[in-house]
Amino acid sequence: MVVKQRKRFGFVFIFLALLAIVMSSAMVPENAKSKKEEKSSVTQKHTAKPFDAREVIMDHVLDSYEWHLFTYKNFHCSIPLPVILYSKDKGFHIFFSTKFHHGQSSYKGFRISQGDKYHGKIIEELPDGTIIRPLDLSLTKVAVAFIFCAIFMLWLFISIANSYRSRKNQAPHGLQNLLEPLIIFIRDEVAKSSIGEKYERYVPYLLTLFFFIFFNNLLGLIPIPPGGANVMGNIAIPTVMAFFTFTLVIFSSTKYFWIDIFNTPGVPWWLKFPIPLLPTIEFLSLFIKHIVLVIRLFANIIAGHTVSLGFFVLIFIFGEMSLLGGYGISLVSVPFTVFLALLEILVAFIQAYVFTLLSALYIGLAMEEPH
Repeated sequence: MVVKQRKRFGFVFIFLALLAIVMSSAMVPENAKSKKEEKSSVTQKHTAKPFDAREVIMDHVLDSYEWHLFTYKNFHCSIPLPVILYSKDKGFHIFFSTKFHHGQSSYKGFRISQGDKYHGKIIEELPDGTIIRPLDLSLTKVAVAFIFCAIFMLWLFISIANSYRSRKNQAPHGLQNLLEPLIIFIRDEVAKSSIGEKYERYVPYLLTLFFFIFFNNLLGLIPIPPGGANVMGNIAIPTVMAFFTFTLVIFSSTKYFWIDIFNTPGVPWWLKFPIPLLPTIEFLSLFIKHIVLVIRLFANIIAGHTVSLGFFVLIFIFGEMSLLGGYGISLVSVPFTVFLALLEILVAFIQAYVFTLLSALYIGLAMEEPH
């Protein structure tokens, strides 16, 4: 039995090694090629560009106006996305991101900024040389992934709702059977236990929150469009979700909640007057809790993508120094990359659960009843 397991492990290890060799040979940087290829590139007056690990990682974790697939030598393969701009002087402009030629050229006075405070954003250059930001309504990579996930969730849960109606008082079936344990878990173990008797009105919001974060995190692990976009690693999206939770907390709060903040019972008077030390801390904590919601989700997701890509680009960093070194390090970096990818599946669930649970807890605390 042990021998069979060792053989299986050996086959898996050999497969990963071969996969690493194939991937590294297909994507090896130009200045890590053989001497013959270097000579031929010189005769073609082609200057090899050194491998930039930071550029590769940032290309994945940051937003962009095109869906970049791969680069081979000087050929960039990407899916263009619609650019929608409004300028005070020029009005509305709608065109595809191919007009920018991967950020290398301008179009009608607009270009993608490189190296200044608007780096990676579309700017407008006026005739006098002034740089301004137009109103940018473009569908970027993150926006397209966001919309795709929203449409997918609508289709999924409308299908499940129809299944409940058509199969009333019957055993769950298909997608209904797959997602019902998660739905019941969020309803009973998160909403009901954290909010209390009035939990039912908040269940739709908490379910939407959980599955939206969970599905976007899973789609971010798939390297094929519409997957591969780092939606939750874009700080704007966790910020909006935390703002929705904050709004629900404010509108669901009772007067006893605010009494506990500004006149906490059982606290010495000298902590409240003349300097309201404790009320100030309690009031600030109301905002800090929701800011932490944003940072926790954003930081964990972007860190997971960065670390797994960091292990992967080690192949090309060592391959730039020595072709044999690239093959050698791939035996270590590929298994680590696969392990981190599997770990990120767990993180995708944990981060969705933690964000949803804390949102339910904050709402439940705001609905405080008299003691």
